[in-house]
Amino acid sequence: MKALIVYDSYFGNTQKIAETIGNSIAPNNDVTVCMITSIKPEQLSGVNLLIVGSPTRSFKPTDAIKKFLNSIPSNGLKCIDVLAFDTRISAKDANSKVLKVFIKVFGYAAEPIGEKIQKKGGNLIAPPEGFFVQDTEGPLKEGELERAANWVKGRI
Repeated sequence: MKALIVYDSYFGNTQKIAETIGNSIAPNNDVTVCMITSIKPEQLSGVNLLIVGSPTRSFKPTDAIKKFLNSIPSNGLKCIDVLAFDTRISAKDANSKVLKVFIKVFGYAAEPIGEKIQKKGGNLIAPPEGFFVQDTEGPLKEGELERAANWVKGRI
């Protein structure tokens, strides 16, 4: 299997999740983990599994991730298994009632990523997943790297 993991990261937390996911499937597969700023369109060629991750910024994926997803042609992911993830602050850890309401109304980045890659023809093999950080800049909550490794292992 040829897998491509594309991510954006502001404080390194999403990068750690992407690398952990890549390492957990790499021993028996051809895996490329790529920061969004380094992605080349030809890297999608021959991919069997595409995983896209973003930090949640203003309740959405980063602009770079949105631009990448929009650049994929219609049905450009046909016959490709896809997964989506984000890094986020848990609603129960939000220290503001207003922020908790906004999270409930607007959500996180993984869901719109999942919707977009499905609209591009991808076969979403699991619901989008969120991995938790302790604060805006992190660090990741304890156990999140292990959870990320188990999440992807249970899907492929």
